[in-house]
Amino acid sequence: MEKLYQRYKDRVDFYAVYIREAHPSDGWKADFNERFNIRFEQPKTIGDRKQIASTCGTILGLSMPMLVDEMDDRVNRLYSGFPDRLYLIDRDGKVAYKGGRGPFGYKPRELEQTIIMMLMDDQ
Repeated sequence: MEKLYQRYKDRVDFYAVYIREAHPSDGWKADFNERFNIRFEQPKTIGDRKQIASTCGTILGLSMPMLVDEMDDRVNRLYSGFPDRLYLIDRDGKVAYKGGRGPFGYKPRELEQTIIMMLMDDQ
C-alpha cells in the first residue's frame, strides 16, 4: 500500500484505519508476529489502541495518515474490515472498490486499476 500511496497521494486521499488487533498475544497468535517479536495484547482502551496503531505504522513503515477505530469497532463493523480490507471511496462518497478480506482478498493491484480508471474519468 505504501507504494500506491506514494504514487497517487497527490490525487487520492489515503488513510489506513487501525481496527482491532488481528493477532493479539492474548488471542490468535501469528507466526510472523512471533518471529519478529511483535506482541500486543488486545487493547482495552482507546489510548492503548492509538499507541499500538502508531507502533504498527512505524514497524510497517507507513507514511500515510492513520485513523483509529473507536473501541466499539464501528468502522470495522460497517466496512467488515477485519483482519484487513481495501476500499476506494469516490468523490461522491460511494464505494468504487471493495476488496476481499485479507489476507487472500487483499489485492492492491486491483485497487490501483480502479484508481486509474477513476482518475481517467475525472479528466
